Amino acid sequence: MSGPQDREKGYSKRRHLPSLGSFATFEVAAKHLSFTLTAGELNVTQAAVSQQIRALENALNCQLFLRKHNALELTPEGEALAGAVAQGLDVLSDAIHRIGRPVERDVLTIAGTHSGIAHFVKPIADRFQDAHSDIRFTLLASDENDRLKDFEEVDIAVICGNERSAVGPNLIYLFEEVVEPVCSPDFLSRHGPIDTAEHLASVPLMELHRMHWSSDAIAWHPLTWADWFRQHAPDVPPPAPQFVTNSYGALIDSALQGRGVILGWRHLVADQLAKGSLVPFYGHSLNAGRSYFLKVNPRRRDSDHAERFVQFLLAEIAEWQGAQ
Repeated sequence: MSGPQDREKGYSKRRHLPSLGSFATFEVAAKHLSFTLTAGELNVTQAAVSQQIRALENALNCQLFLRKHNALELTPEGEALAGAVAQGLDVLSDAIHRIGRPVERDVLTIAGTHSGIAHFVKPIADRFQDAHSDIRFTLLASDENDRLKDFEEVDIAVICGNERSAVGPNLIYLFEEVVEPVCSPDFLSRHGPIDTAEHLASVPLMELHRMHWSSDAIAWHPLTWADWFRQHAPDVPPPAPQFVTNSYGALIDSALQGRGVILGWRHLVADQLAKGSLVPFYGHSLNAGRSYFLKVNPRRRDSDHAERFVQFLLAEIAEWQGAQ
């Protein structure tokens, strides 16, 4: 724990920092890579933006942008500063949001990706709320903000990690990331039974666009039909998918409409499989080599509501894993 002397040292170092406003301007400029667009968002002149950035570079004694013809590019120093500034402003914004607000002990705030929140967390939260009507939920979803999991407001975050993740009281292992072909019962009745990879390759397949996998909060090697065929049928050329989207919700909807086969992430299609609105198609799962975890905010470890929800979620996972 820091004491008065540590804080005094911090204050002393910060006296030499440029103004907070210049950092805020830099963050917007780093996002747009355009002083013109930055000026438009901040409602100031382009000259004012350019002057602030130049003053910041002079104060830091380094170049933050490479000025090219009609384009800007962050230097390595600019890249490093952009990440630090974004994180610092997020922390400051979160603190300002919480100042003067009472701590709501009956609200659970859970963060994750759009697909994770919509298709994994939301169904479980609904069932938990049916049994605990006094609990309220705030569900925060983002594929672009990979710092959402660290917001002070967030009690629990669903994150993806690997074998180096340090499991402990504040990081709870959930399951391995596994996908398998799934489709609607109607589609299976029209095209099944499928007992060979060659037959599977002849029916409409649908998958996620690479844009989904490049999102900041995901940023993992994608799983595609090409990966599935490489694993289970290396001699069968993977067909071009008939439908591609960066929205997993749209992919599930298309499968429910009987338009084709998707790679079903088990935790995202568990509800549809339990209801029978989606069914396994041919089988043969594919393990991504990644795992999912719950990141628990240490300040909520003593919350009975948070602990009950964690145990409820783990029980639900155990139930659908046992049904496989």
